[in-house]
Amino acid sequence: MEKPADTIYTLQFGLVCLSSFLFSASFNMLIPELPAYLSAMGGASYKGLIIALFTLTAGFSRPFSGKLTDTIGRVPVMAVGSVVCFICGFLYPVLTTVAGFLFLRLIHGFSTGFKPTATAAYVADLVPENRWGEAMGVHGICFSTGLAIGPAIGSLITNHFSIDILFYCSSVFALMSIVILWNMKETLKEKQKLSLSLFKIKRSDIIEWRVIPAALITLLSYISYGVILTVIGDWGSFLGTANKGLFFMVFTLTSLLIRFVAGKASDTYGRILIMKISLVLLSVALLWIGLATSVFSLMSASALYGVATGMLSPSANAWTIDLSDPKHRGKAMATMYIALEAGIGFGALLAGWIFIDDIGTIPYTFFLCTGVTLLALVYLQFIWKPVKAS
Repeated sequence: MEKPADTIYTLQFGLVCLSSFLFSASFNMLIPELPAYLSAMGGASYKGLIIALFTLTAGFSRPFSGKLTDTIGRVPVMAVGSVVCFICGFLYPVLTTVAGFLFLRLIHGFSTGFKPTATAAYVADLVPENRWGEAMGVHGICFSTGLAIGPAIGSLITNHFSIDILFYCSSVFALMSIVILWNMKETLKEKQKLSLSLFKIKRSDIIEWRVIPAALITLLSYISYGVILTVIGDWGSFLGTANKGLFFMVFTLTSLLIRFVAGKASDTYGRILIMKISLVLLSVALLWIGLATSVFSLMSASALYGVATGMLSPSANAWTIDLSDPKHRGKAMATMYIALEAGIGFGALLAGWIFIDDIGTIPYTFFLCTGVTLLALVYLQFIWKPVKAS
């Protein structure tokens, strides 16, 4: 497919953005309510596994989704992710034991293992190379809108109806995401038929070594997000907020405001500069969250966290595409997402290990995350060197 010469705003781009919005809202509307749900089942000590198990299977599935994205096509792989979300929403009310819940979190993780990988490759196919940062920023706005609306709606539904209704609503959002995919054209030119041989993963299929620098920055910066997903609901409640999704709504809204500008800025001024600035802001935001003593201070820190991640995400995604081989774009994005899931999963486990219903330990998790984020900045500033073209 020929890329448009002067615009990224096509029908196909609009459809993939809308599908991503519905998909992200589908699984994120559950996040604020799951810790309390698990505790009610007697699994409070397993809170760290809510996110860790989800990210484990997401990371495990990345090599498969990357290979399939580069062989059978972008659209079928996106559809798999939405289908998994659709099915899982109906299974949560059925599997009501701690073991059943944790098993379902494993299965649910396959959704984000497939759809974002194929979506990123699809977007890169659609738009001109010199506008990748802008495109990733705009797509990120749509995905992040789902992140913002999902948790807030999730808490609202649970408070006024029940958590079972919340699970069913999650499935409805995923179904709408699937319906949109039916109207999308495939962008992979040389497709293969699906066969068992495509599921045989060789060592060379797992990692795209060209994009390791971008993957490392992603891993180090997303450890904090795993911590936030695990403990921010309890931290917010302790400080006085009634809606557990409010933190997510605030940081995502500020992320939306900055993403479009940040994506364009990375196209103009370079990925590295924008990422360095964002890592500084991210470190300050994490320190601020740990030091928060009121709802206002927590939400202010959340706003800064949103600005930082809104700058970092499109720049890191576009840098991954810059570094990759076009023939292995799916594998490159899979590598980046493996790092992302590893960071989130490690952060969730770290938070679960430090915090076992002891509010006093939460600030220390954020202080530790601040140090980890600064390591990413040190890497970009003093260690990473661009590869000179031969």
